[in-house]
Amino acid sequence: MKALLSTTYFGPVQWYQKLYRSEAVQIEQWESFQKQTYRNRCLIATTQGIQALTVPVERGTSSLMKDIRISDHGNWRHLHWNALVSAYGESPFYEYYQDDIRPFFEKRWEFLFDYNEEIRMKMCELLDIQPKVGYTSAFVNHGDRHHDLRDASITVPVPMIHDLREAINPKHPQPDPDFEPKPYYQVYRQKHGFLPNLSILDLLFNMGPEGIFFL
Repeated sequence: MKALLSTTYFGPVQWYQKLYRSEAVQIEQWESFQKQTYRNRCLIATTQGIQALTVPVERGTSSLMKDIRISDHGNWRHLHWNALVSAYGESPFYEYYQDDIRPFFEKRWEFLFDYNEEIRMKMCELLDIQPKVGYTSAFVNHGDRHHDLRDASITVPVPMIHDLREAINPKHPQPDPDFEPKPYYQVYRQKHGFLPNLSILDLLFNMGPEGIFFL
């Protein structure tokens, strides 16, 4: 099955499961940006419970995902990195991965979509998965059964595609019979119980190279 996904900021385990298990994936870049979604938000586990980290964006003339610019408002990079250090500094693989993750909070990207894609490629590298990823060349309407999967080198006809753009949602997730969270070790599990479908960083910092077995 081929999947159609929205872009994500350190997306949840469910999103990366689709990358890993799908025959091919399209990432939508022509949709309208939506607030309070994984497009610019990730969820992590802290000693107080689940915390949302949100990338602020600028208001521009275009609301298309590909045109959304990142704002420097509120020193968010520093705040996000400190939150991750506080949440995962004692996790088994924090020291192993910190040098791979820190640059995303030091370098500045102009566009959210580009930033998310750089994150996605690094996460795939660290998880050791090689998904076939392309980008939509136009907005895909719900129910479209024919679309092209495009990247720099391939054009693959897609007769049937699983549209998960709205299903993978932090506020109002839709049923996904293909995703059943597999419990794994979490730093605060004794305090909060297992917290499913958090950011891929939660899986990576807690399980390291074994994270791929939970996708």
